[in-house]
Amino acid sequence: MSTEPAVRVEDRLFHNRYLIDPERAHIKVRPHITPSLELVRMLSACPAHCYTANEKHQIEITVDGCMECGTCRAVCEPRGDIEWNYPRGGYGVLFKFG
Repeated sequence: MSTEPAVRVEDRLFHNRYLIDPERAHIKVRPHITPSLELVRMLSACPAHCYTANEKHQIEITVDGCMECGTCRAVCEPRGDIEWNYPRGGYGVLFKFG
């Protein structure tokens, strides 16, 4: 049995740095009136909680905390709900371990 204290994912994510590309978001949600089931799933599936629903119940993304884990690609890209590209060089998540 481990005696190490439990650490929440949110506490670990706090240590990462994010360099936002103000000219080009690397993930875009395609325009929609009613979100697909896959987009709705992203509200709980994204480990960084980047997906939110607006007042019209449409799904939006804020890439500021994206960990580039690929969850949204696996869930949404096959249907074409999102447009995903790698961030330009020098931008995106910078992981800090420890």
